[in-house]
Formats: sequence, structure tokens, C-alpha cells
Amino acid sequence: MDSMFALVVVLSIFLIFVLYFCIKFALIIIRMQNAIEYSLDVIDQKYNSLSRILEIPIFYNSEEVKRAINDLEDARNSLLDIANELTSTNISREDSIEYYDGKEEEEA
Repeated sequence: MDSMFALVVVLSIFLIFVLYFCIKFALIIIRMQNAIEYSLDVIDQKYNSLSRILEIPIFYNSEEVKRAINDLEDARNSLLDIANELTSTNISREDSIEYYDGKEEEEA
């Protein structure tokens, strides 16, 4: 009888220990999820802002300005890549990302 009581006490202590860490890790996961959602909102705002900037036609035909525009397009595509990476599931990375290419509009 005493060994059965001791086993119940040990298992109860173990259960409390496991429950404590389950709750602790669940709270960490919830905080991480909130941080990721906030980051995705910021990335979405910046992506939209860069898209609006890149829609403005350039009137100065300088190589530096063209390079700056290309860097902005790369930054915008990087934001899209980061957002897709944070939200990706089992979908192939290359299949799910559609980059904006301003060169297609220039050729048309």
C-alpha cells in the first residue's frame, strides 16, 4: 500500500512538473506568434509603400537613379520573400513567390 501511495505521489509531482513546462512553452509560442504577426503586418505596410514608390515614373535618366530603383525593387522582393518564408507550409518556395519585374512593363 505504501509503495502504491509513493508511486502516486511521484507521478503527481512529475505531472505537475510536465504541466508547468507545457504551459511555459505554450506561452512562449503564443508570444512568438504575436511577434511574427506584428512583423508580417509591418512587412506588408513596407511592401505596399515600396510598391507605391516604384509605380511613380522616373524622369531623370541617370544610371544612379536606375540603380536605386533596382535596389528598391530588390528590397521589395526581399520583403515578399521574408513574408512568404515566415508563412510557408509545404508549398515549394519557388512556386509560391511571384516577384514583380518592372522590366516587363518597360518592354511592352
